[in-house]
Amino acid sequence: MTLALYNTLSRRVEPFTPLAPPRVTLYTCGPTVWNYAHIGNFRTFLFEDLLRRYLVYSGYDVFHIMNLTDVDDRTIKAAAAAGKRLDEHTAPFVQAFFEDRDYLRIQPAHTYPRATASVPAMVRLVERLLERGVAYKGEDGSIYFAIAKFATYGRLSRLDTRELKLGARVASDEYAKDDPRDFALWKKAEPADERVGAAWDAPFGRGRPGWHLECSAMSLEQIGQCCRTETLDIHAGGVDLIFPHHEDEIAQSEAATGQPFARYWLHGEFLNVRGTKMSKRFGNFLTARDLREQGVDAAAVRLLFWQTHYRKALDFTDEALAAAAVGVKRLGEFYERVKRETRNGKRDGRLAELAGNFESDFRAVLDDDLNAPRACAALFQLVHDGNAALDAGASGAAVVIEVLDRAMGVLDILPTIRTPDPAFVRWVEEHIAARDKARKAKDFKEADRIRAELLARGVEIEDTPSETLWRLV
Repeated sequence: MTLALYNTLSRRVEPFTPLAPPRVTLYTCGPTVWNYAHIGNFRTFLFEDLLRRYLVYSGYDVFHIMNLTDVDDRTIKAAAAAGKRLDEHTAPFVQAFFEDRDYLRIQPAHTYPRATASVPAMVRLVERLLERGVAYKGEDGSIYFAIAKFATYGRLSRLDTRELKLGARVASDEYAKDDPRDFALWKKAEPADERVGAAWDAPFGRGRPGWHLECSAMSLEQIGQCCRTETLDIHAGGVDLIFPHHEDEIAQSEAATGQPFARYWLHGEFLNVRGTKMSKRFGNFLTARDLREQGVDAAAVRLLFWQTHYRKALDFTDEALAAAAVGVKRLGEFYERVKRETRNGKRDGRLAELAGNFESDFRAVLDDDLNAPRACAALFQLVHDGNAALDAGASGAAVVIEVLDRAMGVLDILPTIRTPDPAFVRWVEEHIAARDKARKAKDFKEADRIRAELLARGVEIEDTPSETLWRLV
């Protein structure tokens, strides 16, 4: 099989063929840094991480761009409410996003263009649209895109544009669905914009960019510089961005360049908390840093997310997260057990056979529109069958480790390694020695007491024929 992906533009799963293989240009809509990103945002960012990692696993050379929206209606409003300049308000949330990204083991994009640093590219794009006659200046001094002059408007969202509100305009970044109107490319500067430092000079009037314009300008500028093209291979984001954001991106980009803006459009579904779409109103609003502060292993979050296909809504519950943590622990124990068996050096046998079968299944299901739930099922089947093979004394452990390492390059769900301080290590070793002494003296009550004391400090022990092993849990 070859990789096939569901293209929102065509509404079908299509074989993936980049414009200039092995290079793949990937643009993903990044956070709007007016506040902390919530786990619903990170469900999208994690799906995009899976996509990128699997593209690399499949042999592609990926150039990944993720923007940071640090000027729009929400950032300006939030900065004003905080009594700060725009850059002063957004800076800590940019830093927080990077910290949350690293906690969740999301691989960094190759470049993070910021909207405020890309205004010249946005001005140039507006000028191209004005020259082509698909943009105009409204009575309010803002520049608008005339959607009636872009014949294929609505094809991504399957919007019926037969009843266009000709001449009607919408200046806000987000507006009613199924109500296509000319949207703002460049908004005339208002006193509120000036107060927070969100206004720039342009040939067509002082103002600031519209949200939709920003992504088009930043992505076109980046792929033009790196790859001398005006067409992305893949544009990805959440389903909530299909309309109006991505629809408007297509219109303004293709009207300016005359080229397809993106060949594949991938969209991840929503995340629900306790069966309800996450929102502050319902009191189920969670951020990635909430999970980190609770001591949740990022591997458990990743596994939980992989257990639902990216195009299906995911229900985030405490019970599901706890079950994922158990799965991560089981995987980690299997990995360590197999690693201990690599010392015999044999590369054939039942374990090698299981590893080969798993890798074939792993590729096949991820080639099928990134079917991560089936990839996880295949992984835990390997754990089950591999443990049975180890119990029977099978060989080939080295091959299992190599295959697991390649798979973890995609899923990355092994437990996070916790490095204890030397004093704690000495305490553990002293207690294990005391337990061993008690066992030799057949004082099993004392041995059990020491095991319980170790477990209370997060130390799990395993007795083997040669030694007692321990791990933090």
